Amino acid sequence: MTPTLVQSHLPHAGTALRVDLGARARDWAEIQERMLVPLYEAVYERLDVGDGTRLLGLGCGSGLALLMAASRGATVTGVDPSAPERLALARKRLLPDGAPQAEAGGARLVAGGPGDAAGPGVPAYNLVTAFQPIGCMAGDSEGLSGLLEAAAPLTDRGTPVVLAGWGPPERCATSSVMRVATKLADPLRSAGSWRPALRDDLEEVAQRAGLKPDGSGRVACPFGYADVESAVRGLLSTGLFDAAVGATDKAQVDKELTEALHPHRRHDGTVWMPNVFRYLIARTP
Repeated sequence: MTPTLVQSHLPHAGTALRVDLGARARDWAEIQERMLVPLYEAVYERLDVGDGTRLLGLGCGSGLALLMAASRGATVTGVDPSAPERLALARKRLLPDGAPQAEAGGARLVAGGPGDAAGPGVPAYNLVTAFQPIGCMAGDSEGLSGLLEAAAPLTDRGTPVVLAGWGPPERCATSSVMRVATKLADPLRSAGSWRPALRDDLEEVAQRAGLKPDGSGRVACPFGYADVESAVRGLLSTGLFDAAVGATDKAQVDKELTEALHPHRRHDGTVWMPNVFRYLIARTP
């Protein structure tokens, strides 16, 4: 996930927010990122990802989705212009020898946008993924159409492009927890406030980018944590609560999150929140 569960949101202008970005990236990679594994698996199975797949991952983050594709035989390239700490973790996962990129035919990781993944001798991609789920926060799809437009010229005609989004709030238990971000960030609601996912969120992004929708699916992606502390760390690693931390303080956000998670705590202390995510397959012109 970008990947991230949502695209990054900056705190309100003038808000000083102190975050250990390295620790946050580790929390994302070790706790939160795995929640989207069922989504990655469903997409790869549907599109028969394997030998011969040349995948371009937009907003690749710490690289779990790329690693899963590579394990199926795909040649993967990940780009991410805004999360160097996560990209450093992706390099450790995909390029364990520390090389800037693997030999020809291996994984590539680029601190930049789609255009930075082009170059002489780089074959056209035949799969593009944008696994950052949209439809959770106001404005979380901003900039995505531009990324898709920049990626399209690097692909074969009719290449599948995968977009991901949150499912209906009534099927996403985490929606109630996300509302904490809006509640605490008020009066910063206009930027980064929670909103329910809409049915055509993904289609609208695809159409703005000049892509043709060609199928969709829904996948159960429950959020499960060993305990409440792990749940709080995992959720904070998404960046969704930055505005709330800036408007109040981290201690207050931790307290409110802990209370919001209480209904989802099981007898053994674990936290379990069923969710449904949606994906759209679109095609390049």
